[in-house]
Amino acid sequence: MSRILVLLLMISTYALASEAEHAGTDIVQRTVNFILFAGLVWYLIGEPVKNYFTSRSQSIADELKKVQEKLDESIALKKEALAKISEAEKFAEELAIASKKENKIINDGIMTQCEVELEILVKQNLSKQEFEERKMVREVVEDVVNETLNQSGDSFDKDTMANVILKKVA
Repeated sequence: MSRILVLLLMISTYALASEAEHAGTDIVQRTVNFILFAGLVWYLIGEPVKNYFTSRSQSIADELKKVQEKLDESIALKKEALAKISEAEKFAEELAIASKKENKIINDGIMTQCEVELEILVKQNLSKQEFEERKMVREVVEDVVNETLNQSGDSFDKDTMANVILKKVA
C-alpha cells in the first residue's frame, strides 16, 4: 500500500511540476509540490531518523541510569566508610581507656614492689647499723678492757678510769 502511495506521489509531483503557460501565479502547485516533496522525504528518511533519535535517547537514558547506579553505589560505600570510621573511633577510645587502666595497674604494681623493696633495704640498713654499733661497742669495750689490764699495775681510781673511757669515746 505504501509503495502505491509513493508511486502516486511521484507521478503527481511530476504532473504538477510541469510548466504550464498560465498567466497567473502557481503558488498552489508549488505548495502541493513542496508538501509532496516533504512527505516523500519524510517517508524515506523519517523512520531511520526516528530510530536514530530513539536509540540516542535510549543510550542517553542508559548512561544516566549507569551514572545513577554508580552514584548510589558510591553513596553506599561512603556510608560504609563512615560507619567503619565511627567504629574505629569507638575502638580507639576503648583502647585508650583500657591502656590507661593497664598503665595504672602496672604503675601501682611497680610502686608496691618499690615500697616493699624500700622497706627491705631500710630493714637491712638498720640491721647493718645495729651490727656495726655492736661491733664498735665490742671493740671499744675490748680496748678499754685491754688498756685497763695494761694499767692494772698502776693505781686505779675513778679519775683515771674516766679519762681512759673519755679518750676512747672521743
